[in-house]
Amino acid sequence: MTDRSGAVAEESTARPLDLRLVPAALGVWGATLLGLYCGWGTAVALSCCGVATAGAGLVLVRRRWAAGMVMCSVLVATVSFGVAVRLWPVENHPLREPTSRGESLRVRVELTERPTPTNGAGAHGALGERAVLRARLTAVRQNRRWHPTSGAVLLLVPAESWSGLLRGQRVTTTGAALPPSGAGLLVVVLAVHQPPEDVTRPPPAQRFAERLRDGLRTASESVLSPRAEGLLPGLVVGDTSGLLDTVRRDFGKAGLTHLTAVSGANLAIVCGAVLLLFRAVRAPPVLAACAAGVALAGFVVLAGGEPSVLRAAVMGALGLLALVLGRNKTTLPALAGCVILLVSWRPELAVSAGFALSVAATAALVLLAPPWSEWLRRRGIPFRLAQALVAPAAAQLATAPLVVALSGEFSLVGILANLLVEPVIAPATVLGFAATLLTPWAAPLGELLVLGAAPELEWVLFVARCAVRVPLATLPLPSGMVGASLGVMLVLTVLLLLWFRGGRVLLGGSLLAVLLLVATIGVRPGGWPVAEWSVVACDVGQGDSLVLATGTSGSAVVVDTGPSAALVDGCLDRLGIRRVPLLVLTHPHADHFAGLAGVLVGREVNTVATGVTTPSRWADTGIERRTREGGARLVRLSAGQRMRWPELAIEVLAPPEGSGSEPPAERVNDASVVLRARTPVGRVLLTGDIELSGQRRLLSSGARLDAEVLKVPHHGSRYTSVEFLRAVSPRLALISVGHDNDHGHPSTEIIETLRGLGASVRRTDRRGDIAVLEGRTGMRTASTGDPFRPGD
Repeated sequence: MTDRSGAVAEESTARPLDLRLVPAALGVWGATLLGLYCGWGTAVALSCCGVATAGAGLVLVRRRWAAGMVMCSVLVATVSFGVAVRLWPVENHPLREPTSRGESLRVRVELTERPTPTNGAGAHGALGERAVLRARLTAVRQNRRWHPTSGAVLLLVPAESWSGLLRGQRVTTTGAALPPSGAGLLVVVLAVHQPPEDVTRPPPAQRFAERLRDGLRTASESVLSPRAEGLLPGLVVGDTSGLLDTVRRDFGKAGLTHLTAVSGANLAIVCGAVLLLFRAVRAPPVLAACAAGVALAGFVVLAGGEPSVLRAAVMGALGLLALVLGRNKTTLPALAGCVILLVSWRPELAVSAGFALSVAATAALVLLAPPWSEWLRRRGIPFRLAQALVAPAAAQLATAPLVVALSGEFSLVGILANLLVEPVIAPATVLGFAATLLTPWAAPLGELLVLGAAPELEWVLFVARCAVRVPLATLPLPSGMVGASLGVMLVLTVLLLLWFRGGRVLLGGSLLAVLLLVATIGVRPGGWPVAEWSVVACDVGQGDSLVLATGTSGSAVVVDTGPSAALVDGCLDRLGIRRVPLLVLTHPHADHFAGLAGVLVGREVNTVATGVTTPSRWADTGIERRTREGGARLVRLSAGQRMRWPELAIEVLAPPEGSGSEPPAERVNDASVVLRARTPVGRVLLTGDIELSGQRRLLSSGARLDAEVLKVPHHGSRYTSVEFLRAVSPRLALISVGHDNDHGHPSTEIIETLRGLGASVRRTDRRGDIAVLEGRTGMRTASTGDPFRPGD
């Protein structure tokens, strides 16, 4: 039996690839890209060229390759003409003129996808989290009248008030018009800052699908850990609304992000499970195929029906076809046909990174995985194990140029991480899908199924967590076209080395050398974190997050969390912080509190503190709910309060108790909590984002402001008075600021003033995490920006 199966495998491998549709797919994709980037005129020119080329092919009809050229040319001409027809009304849309002037537009739209939360602070420090969604214009209000219109629109909306909307609902809203960036068919981008109006009921199918998704979310929250409860909906139906930023960060660095995106693999697992079930009961093949088709259609509705889901449905159907027929070679023309159909139907998929990654991964599984697995099988590796080994390697190698172009880094642990989690993905997906179907009607049974998926989810989370802790887990590379070019060169080099026996030996030796280098760096003494640090300014981009050591191992007070949970979580991980007795959020701007989950999840947090003058503004941020879910208590701080730990004492200088009414939105910065801390390196003044008014109030309060270390107010904004800086008279000024930010922070004048007062200035955008510690001759700093030099 083994010999026969091996003969079949060798015969299958020897069969030549069917490449007839590949040139047509590449031509259609390339022509669509050129049309979207260069405009409708270019698309018309490409269509004319396609017609001329098809005519030339008809003249040369006797040549063997002429038929293929004619077919390819006809497809390119047809698709290019279709792109031109779609682009012309977009480029000449009546809303383009008001958009160029940045006017405010009132529109009626129909949602074409669900809102997707975004990371980071809102525009201009807006309160709360933001979400993005796509919609179709139905009407615009101009000159006090509603005018029918059409076109695709992208909405940037408040996540809290828009999160419950579903595909197919119609809403009315007002937003600031922004011109679309990049290629595509968008008419306008609208920045919206208020809840939706005149919301209609969603279609019945979407209401039913949302009931199922909500049941899975509820069951996951009931029985899973905080890190796992958002993972299961993402793994099953691509619902990442509850996925923690820390998990996103870990998955990104470990090369596991694809697990939380609906892909052909999800659909192949579900449909494959349905097929196996029907085969187990000896159902006729036609009935089993129909059941798998129903499961496929139901999954599309359940996952939302967005273009990415529809693309995954086609890819999943291809995977299912290969599974049923056991003929991988027939998948290549089907993949090419899929590209032609999808790009013709939705031209915007041509510029979709998800679509390109999916096609590249599928092509790798078709072209690279079979010969690699056969090579391993001939050397005694069992067939199933060989497939499991080569699938993640082939997919990651094929997608490497795109990943590098998008993220500017390449995961060196991705193949191993995917190999380790691969065995548990299918059972977790099947259990989660079954729980999704059962929970709305039998909640205990659904929770039992979710509980059955818990070990698999925890294993995936454990692998991701371990992977990101490996030294040099990711290789930093340039992003964009430069990174893509380097990625292509890397892939071609690896493939060339694999082709020759000597090359395979050289590649193996190189990998061994890299592993030895990683091990050497991992045990290198004197790395980060430096010993006996007292204060650390975490590099969280355009935001604030300061860490104060309490004198107890693994314990620290944290002041602000920055805009990203992943960044603050990474900083605290590097410092080894497991317990946070006090987390202070200075004021309700997202660049100071949006990373809250990065501190709460996976650590023991006792108390979360905010200022007394902005309770109503905090109510719009969800901080109270998230604090309660994290097991911490919420308190208010006011001037005069004091707190003490073994090596840390904190005094609250602002805001004052009973300071009156709530400040207006533009004065929230001046309501920041201001702290003065005593540490082993001296006094530290933490100022939040106070500006001129808040600084004058502190100066007139009579409080002592002198400090050896100053966290410069508002990321080094120019709205800082010289009188205030002189009153503090710091030896060291820490500026927490994002690289190339849009606000002009920090001000050159403020930096020169600080240096004129004798202060050393350290910036997180240039030095990374900055630690303040005692040196032989007094206070010194160390940073992650130069890990081989502990001092400055």
